[in-house]
Amino acid sequence: MQHNEKQGVVSDEALRDLVMIALEDSKAVDPVVLDVRGKTGITDFMIIVSGTSNRHLRSIADTVVEHAREHGIRPLGIEGVESAEWILVDLADVVVHAMLPRVRDLYRLERIWGFDEDEADEPAGD
Repeated sequence: MQHNEKQGVVSDEALRDLVMIALEDSKAVDPVVLDVRGKTGITDFMIIVSGTSNRHLRSIADTVVEHAREHGIRPLGIEGVESAEWILVDLADVVVHAMLPRVRDLYRLERIWGFDEDEADEPAGD
């Protein structure tokens, strides 16, 4: 759970939902939520999305960070903004991977984490 300066504690599910709203606002493409609780101690949810261009990926990342900060949540890290082919936003309980489609096809994170298309939650993420 994330500490929220304004409201106390934000559950991992509430943070996931907040990120999904940000992704919808930024028109992220093909969001997939991976519930990795029990598979790793790194995070609870990984959300993988595509963007249509480098600029779109930057906008997606900026919107996720903005929504999080509005709720008193600071990202632990943001990586990949310079190249903007794969941007990672680490919110602790939720990690967002915003990728160009060709990069997403190359790395296939859903499969690496042991999910096939039917197992991954699209897009609501329950």
